Amino acid sequence: MNLKPARLLLTLLAAVAIPAFAQNVATVNGKAIPAARVDQLVKQVVAQGKQTDSPQLREAIKRDLIGREVLVQEADKQGYGTRPEVKAQLENTRQSIMINAMLADHIKKNPVKDADIKAEYDKYKAQVGDKEYHARHILVATEAEAKDLIAKLKAGGKFEELAKVSKDGSANNGGDLDWANPGSFVKPFSDAMVALKAGQITETPVKTEFGFHVIKLEGSRPAKVPSLDEVKGQIGEALQQKKVAALREELLKKAKIQ
Repeated sequence: MNLKPARLLLTLLAAVAIPAFAQNVATVNGKAIPAARVDQLVKQVVAQGKQTDSPQLREAIKRDLIGREVLVQEADKQGYGTRPEVKAQLENTRQSIMINAMLADHIKKNPVKDADIKAEYDKYKAQVGDKEYHARHILVATEAEAKDLIAKLKAGGKFEELAKVSKDGSANNGGDLDWANPGSFVKPFSDAMVALKAGQITETPVKTEFGFHVIKLEGSRPAKVPSLDEVKGQIGEALQQKKVAALREELLKKAKIQ
């Protein structure tokens, strides 16, 4: 009897089986854990900059995947996968993964350009201005109250003491608003503030959407504006979020919502 064909067949089967086996790092109760899954997790860990690709890292990830597979199989056996609350969470997770993947691709196809970042930075600088101001204020509900405070200040009253009646959090700090650029305040307030000289108090109440203010300017100084390089990353991220928001609004307009 000639056994050569049978041996040849076994050799061929082994040649096919070995690569197939090599594609999996382990099998748990008949469920294979693909090597590609380990590769993917290794890339994620390395990309975070915490570890480098190594046999130890791969072995740790392999053990973790085996442990997770044992647990998920037991959870399935006990019927957790059929619970409504679990199904809802799984669906939310599925949606989040798909949305994040789509938005990541959208950003790659529509990247934020350096020119866009520079334009946004220039706009920010214009809003900030070249000066920042140290002011105090007293916020009250009525114009009559504000006028009464101004009269008391003119009569020698101490601003820090009178500021205790202010209707905002600065009341506990003598009305102190610390150093800030004019763009940090609503326009009627900032206009009145920048018109003052150091030590001056507004002659008349300043009305804003919050009430009536009595403002005292402690001083001003050149603004400390961060360089473009210092805020480039933040501006780029903010512009990316704007692109994402624009895409969402565009899709909402096209959608048939009832």
